[in-house]
Amino acid sequence: MTSKKRREEIIKLLVNSNSAIKGTKLAELFSVTRQIIVKDIAILRAEGKNIIATPDGYIFNKDINKIKTIIAVNHNSKETMEELEIVVKYGGIIEDVIIEHPLYGELRGNLMIKNLNDLYKFEKKFNNNNAKPLSNLTNGIHLHTIAADSEENIEEIKRELKERGFLL
Repeated sequence: MTSKKRREEIIKLLVNSNSAIKGTKLAELFSVTRQIIVKDIAILRAEGKNIIATPDGYIFNKDINKIKTIIAVNHNSKETMEELEIVVKYGGIIEDVIIEHPLYGELRGNLMIKNLNDLYKFEKKFNNNNAKPLSNLTNGIHLHTIAADSEENIEEIKRELKERGFLL
């Protein structure tokens, strides 16, 4: 199989998948190394394909018709799940977390948390890895890109985040 044909097949798989696909799984499917898949994904992104790398693998972002906004929030690490649950409760998608680092500039982690199941998987991984959130580097201050089907949903998310004291 040529590299061009493999990239076409990768796109088909990602577009038709309802969940993320790990690079190692793609490498197995196409009998290549994971590094070849990373290169293929980079080429596809450069061609304008909306592929996102998440902690669970690669996804093709189909949410182009959603309304997006960036919110600034502040909370401690114990309140992380509460904050994310508010967004999901109103039909929001947490696309990423962004911090402003004094040395490296903007640091972004792709999340793509779309529902409670995604949130619970994130929470389990968060707890099992004894991980610290990026916002620990900025005393709790961080940004999220959130997406929703309507401006009304975005406003409800902001309203409750403000009520809880998270929204800056």
